[in-house]
Amino acid sequence: MVTHVRAEAAGDERGALLSFIEEQRGGIRRAVLGLTDEQAASHPSASELSLSGLLKHVTEVEQGWIARAKGEPPAIQRDASNWHENFRLIADETVESQLAYWEKVAAETEAYVRAAPSLDDTFPLPNEPWFPPDEQVSVRWLCLHLIREIARHAGHADIIRESLDGKTAFELVALERGESWG
Repeated sequence: MVTHVRAEAAGDERGALLSFIEEQRGGIRRAVLGLTDEQAASHPSASELSLSGLLKHVTEVEQGWIARAKGEPPAIQRDASNWHENFRLIADETVESQLAYWEKVAAETEAYVRAAPSLDDTFPLPNEPWFPPDEQVSVRWLCLHLIREIARHAGHADIIRESLDGKTAFELVALERGESWG
């Protein structure tokens, strides 16, 4: 659902890519709007996905990709022993703390993309079995990948939120704006 694309995106590829990333982030942020941590952690469908788990996952994914593009390791290393923690809040993590962290990650993403000399600049994909060996990807690819990743999970978030309380994306956009839908 398109809610807005920043005016600076017109004619500016970086701005357009960053606007579409932000637009998809908005779908996930709105999905947790007005919910308690308990509601956001619930599993109202056959899936094990929760809204707070999706929020944490997309935040970690975005942070990890920007770190890799900079030649750094992700802040949190995931493997078989802790992969399950990628989709649920643990210890003192809250929806509010994840949203605040995502805001910092988003600022880092924007700064990285804007500072890259060219969207054609490349960095190596991680040495993981699901990636081709010795493959390089561009900053443009990174932005498109983040759009795809966040959008996929924003769709999951729409379904989960509607399953929780019947609120649709249109109602959540109105709620975010302090308006009513319909």
